[in-house]
Amino acid sequence: MNQKVGAQIASDFVRVRAETEALAAPLSAEDQAAQSMPDASPTKWHRAHTTWFFETFVLKPAGVEELSPAPYAVMFNSYYNGVGKQFDRPSRGLLTRPSHDEVSAYRARVDAAMSELLDRGLNDELSARVEVGLHHEQQHQELLLTDIKHLLSRNPMNPAYTPGSTRPANAPGDQPLRWARHDGGIVRIGSEPGSYCFDNEGPAHDTLLHPFQIAQRLVTNAEYLAFIRDGGYDRPELWLSEGWQAVREQAWRAPLYWREAADGWTEFTLHGRRPLEPSFPAIHVSYYEADAYARWAGARLPTEQEWEAATASPEPFPLCGRAAAVHPSAPSLYGAAWQWTSSSYAAYPGYRPPEGAIGEYNGKFMCSQYVLRGSSCATPAGHARRTYRNFFPPNARWQLTGIRLAKDDG
Repeated sequence: MNQKVGAQIASDFVRVRAETEALAAPLSAEDQAAQSMPDASPTKWHRAHTTWFFETFVLKPAGVEELSPAPYAVMFNSYYNGVGKQFDRPSRGLLTRPSHDEVSAYRARVDAAMSELLDRGLNDELSARVEVGLHHEQQHQELLLTDIKHLLSRNPMNPAYTPGSTRPANAPGDQPLRWARHDGGIVRIGSEPGSYCFDNEGPAHDTLLHPFQIAQRLVTNAEYLAFIRDGGYDRPELWLSEGWQAVREQAWRAPLYWREAADGWTEFTLHGRRPLEPSFPAIHVSYYEADAYARWAGARLPTEQEWEAATASPEPFPLCGRAAAVHPSAPSLYGAAWQWTSSSYAAYPGYRPPEGAIGEYNGKFMCSQYVLRGSSCATPAGHARRTYRNFFPPNARWQLTGIRLAKDDG
């Protein structure tokens, strides 16, 4: 690894690790210890797990002596069977020990050891692992925010994570829904060599698309409210079978965090409970809800290949907030909400997961999940890219997930 690359990795390490601590700073020790549902994790666990990643996959292979008590290897291992057992995920909120301060001290020990190792220089394998670890931590930064949002939403006090505006970057606004046409044909999908990507973003390959149209903005709260008022949650013909079952069993009547009162609808946000903003993107919807809305609107969800092809222009422009630089051909592609696609999460042609435990990062989850594209207002700056493949099960609603429509052309 050359000196310039090494300096950049060292700088990125300091920046990303500091950003995690900045996101956790508004939270009390009590906030950071609680777990509101099996799919979410305590903030304290996120901080410890991302630290465990560097200790396990970088420092130990580099010969650095253990920096944590032996139980940490189980407590903060998420799903890496190749390196040992894991603590029961739904029970992470029971881990009152180590304390908040002990986790902070653990992060400091690992950061100091990483700084010393980075100063000495890394071989190519360890350098690649550090890069994966940084992107991994950025993923957990977004999870930290969505998980704490769910936790605070369960509190009758409707507490705010931070004060301020609820407006996401690149919100749809009051603009009418317009469509962008794509001619289809053979298009290149996936990440090409030479830029960072997760292993599931490649190999790059050709795929055939029929002509299609894609909405130039996301579905808004006002538009989704029209679906509700038209009996959308009471019309089984709009729903996939499993979606209709979820509606009945879980009593869904609106997106997660929406609440109807005598004076109108409200939505819980990271800034507390606020009146529902009609022009904001409708978020916290499941795949089932996104699909049902699309049917009601006389459209469909895009495939992930259509979504990626619609963003292929090389001419970038900057967005506000935490969003990345993207092309304006389809506003709000990035920076507002992750967008459900109709594509099942599966391997690209020729995909092979990396060898060893780190190969468990993406490949083993290619079952019973759907792909989301874009990014959200909680995605760290620089983390979004055109080929990024996020994925969640179809009933997931606690993530910042929204709806972009598509339809066949001709």
